[in-house]
Amino acid sequence: MKTRILPLFLLFLVCACLRAQDFPYGAVALSDLTMSRYERDTSAGAVVLKEFGEAFISNEDYKLVFKYHVRIKILNKNGLDQANIMIPLYKEGSTRQETIADIKASSFNLENDRIQEQVLENKNIFTEDSKYFNLKKFAIPNVREGSVIELAYTMITPFIFNFRGWEFQSDIPKMESEYWASIPGVYVYNITLRGYQKLSKNQSKIIRNCLGTGSSIEGAFSADCAQMQFGMKNIPAFVEEDFMTAKKNFLSAIHFELSEVKHPDGRIDKVTKEWKDAEQELRQENRFGVQLKRGKDIGEEVKKLVANEADELTKARKVYDFIKGWYLWNDSYGKYSESGIRKAFDERKGNVGDINLSLIAALRYAGLNVEPVILSTRANGMVVELHPVLSQFNYVIAKVNIGDKVYLADATEKYHPFGLLPERCLNGKGRVIADRGSYWIDLKPTDTGKTISMLSLTLGTDGVMKGSLHTTFVGYDAVDNRAEISAFSSKEEYIKQLQKDLAGIEITACEFENLEDYEKSVVRKLNVEIKVFDMEESNFLFNPFFLQKWSENPFKSRERLYPVDFGVPLERVMVFNLEYPAEFEVHNVPEKVGLSLPNGGGNFIFEAQHSDNKLSLNNSLSIRKTVYSSAEYHYLKELFNRIIQVQNGELIFKKKT
Repeated sequence: MKTRILPLFLLFLVCACLRAQDFPYGAVALSDLTMSRYERDTSAGAVVLKEFGEAFISNEDYKLVFKYHVRIKILNKNGLDQANIMIPLYKEGSTRQETIADIKASSFNLENDRIQEQVLENKNIFTEDSKYFNLKKFAIPNVREGSVIELAYTMITPFIFNFRGWEFQSDIPKMESEYWASIPGVYVYNITLRGYQKLSKNQSKIIRNCLGTGSSIEGAFSADCAQMQFGMKNIPAFVEEDFMTAKKNFLSAIHFELSEVKHPDGRIDKVTKEWKDAEQELRQENRFGVQLKRGKDIGEEVKKLVANEADELTKARKVYDFIKGWYLWNDSYGKYSESGIRKAFDERKGNVGDINLSLIAALRYAGLNVEPVILSTRANGMVVELHPVLSQFNYVIAKVNIGDKVYLADATEKYHPFGLLPERCLNGKGRVIADRGSYWIDLKPTDTGKTISMLSLTLGTDGVMKGSLHTTFVGYDAVDNRAEISAFSSKEEYIKQLQKDLAGIEITACEFENLEDYEKSVVRKLNVEIKVFDMEESNFLFNPFFLQKWSENPFKSRERLYPVDFGVPLERVMVFNLEYPAEFEVHNVPEKVGLSLPNGGGNFIFEAQHSDNKLSLNNSLSIRKTVYSSAEYHYLKELFNRIIQVQNGELIFKKKT
């Protein structure tokens, strides 16, 4: 949400809140320094011994003050990075910005049976400036395995409407973490606890008459404060695994969202808007709604594209391909246009807002029914659907309505065909900003990520397998394959790298089909040779799973509290056909394996067919759902365990006696 100006009566604010009780700085115990491992997590490189934070409104300059204090034990070399500190300080223009004061940082080590402290010097604190924040950076000195480090600082922010939240969980475990927040009664916040860890402390008290004014145009008044105390103990480290969305969706943390402000005269300002208010704001926003009316700025180009074209789907594809080919995306997200459609079009580059708002405006100019959809990307986190918080949305795409079909389009990526969203956009729901109201729409993939490999080989008496490897890339896999090939300066350079990746396989010829036709699957055809044995040998081993092989199980945790999210359905098919000399036989023809996930969630099938001197293997994995609950985690884990077991098996060929 936008930062608002502080209400006038707060200019006379005097905070009489009781102060929180922090732990004493520097009081490191001998037991902290002699500690060699954390019993609750013996793999941890470091552990937070104590952590405390508090937030309150200053009675001096009426800004939000946030105090932070932490003590960390470095257990081994994997924890040394905890001594490298970066603190972002957000800013809005040149006048409104967060500041930091009273930075204290020390390391403590046991030397000759005495505790030695080394203090960070101010000259070793550096600042990096950028457009949206300043970054304070420093390294706590003399840190090694066994050290205890301590850090404390005070942050002062003018952004009082964004009350400071607190993350209990991080990438290292914590023994204690506590946060106190003193909130004036004139503010009403929605307070939410995310994550799966439970609070060990959840207390609050009312501090009477904590706020007051002198004489003012609004009259004298007094108000109470709510002092809230939250705490957790024995907090496990948050471990990021494969196939998950944004970390902050699941991290155990307290979040504050301002709902309303109560004025002394009885007026109440609702900060949490209704969608009709948010819609109106977007329509009137120069960087959003106003830009959608500027299709005429690129109208001449659009006219040429759709002249004499009656079919709406063909029109939409032509406009989409034109916009996609015209712009160079600068890798910046945003639901708003940074440059404006006219300037971005002239410069042929822009952020997501520039490109996709241009797409929407152009499609409308072509006479199509199209609406903008705002969304939050997977890395940005899920949006709260209960009420509009526009700051949660960091992306915009086009919703094209043709007959009874809906196409969601993003023109920032070159290799995505019309109607196939980038995976980063597949994150729950987006909000359609229609001409009459708005509504939610599911952001679901319209295709799979599918790869089919057909390997046909003949083994000669010289010990060399020769034949063909045809691979078809479908949907999202086709997009990825085109992007991979384009990253090389030439197809020849790509083939050289492919030769390295396919260790032990010599590529003698290579050709592609449909590489430039983004609406079709990519087909890669290779002629290959594989040296497998010397003629003098009476037997040899051969593993046919050198394609699409899972080297390790992506699901390693004993338990997983949060969902498994693949983004798009996944399918891998490998067919291996081999004809070998009659004087050999396969000693161990594999048995059939068939596993299915509950509720039609997918399956793995492996089977072998053997006749005379011909062997055929069929290996198929299908992940049909995009999201699996934590209750389904063990089924997925076992499925991949079985896949790896099968793919590690080797065929034994022996000469007949």
